[in-house]
Amino acid sequence: MQRRHFLGLLGLGGLAGLVPSLAGARPKPDLSPAPGLETLELSEVEWRERLSEEQFEILREAGTEPAFSSPLDKETREGVYHCAGCDLPLFESGMKYDSGTGWPSFFTHIEGHLLTERDLVLLIPRTEYHCARCGGHQGHVFDDGPEPTGLRWCNNGLALTFVPA
Repeated sequence: MQRRHFLGLLGLGGLAGLVPSLAGARPKPDLSPAPGLETLELSEVEWRERLSEEQFEILREAGTEPAFSSPLDKETREGVYHCAGCDLPLFESGMKYDSGTGWPSFFTHIEGHLLTERDLVLLIPRTEYHCARCGGHQGHVFDDGPEPTGLRWCNNGLALTFVPA
């Protein structure tokens, strides 16, 4: 069993994903890349040179870091959260909130910088999202977030870098 599958069965992210999916959650956003956004395609060797082992597992193999392990979960300064794989800005600090899940969470994102796809790893449909430039796995989006969107973009901290304002 891959680590991702095992962690998904045990992790809070997997459990949190059950409730909204079973409760008839609102439709997930259909996202398109920003106009003119050029994709970044690297070989596995190039990605391994660019990323730490942990970042590679998350960004390239759709892994999940342990809850409450990322300092970015408690980051409160103004700034921008970028993809750790390609430096594309994904979230602004004003989009972040404390979800209590142990992962950095956002109620929205920078338009055109994230793409989604269906994830059936746990046999219960979830929406996985990726960086629109490099395709790096960021996390999952759930229907239990705050207004105005009602969404929780639950991100792996290792998949992000924070650039203070």
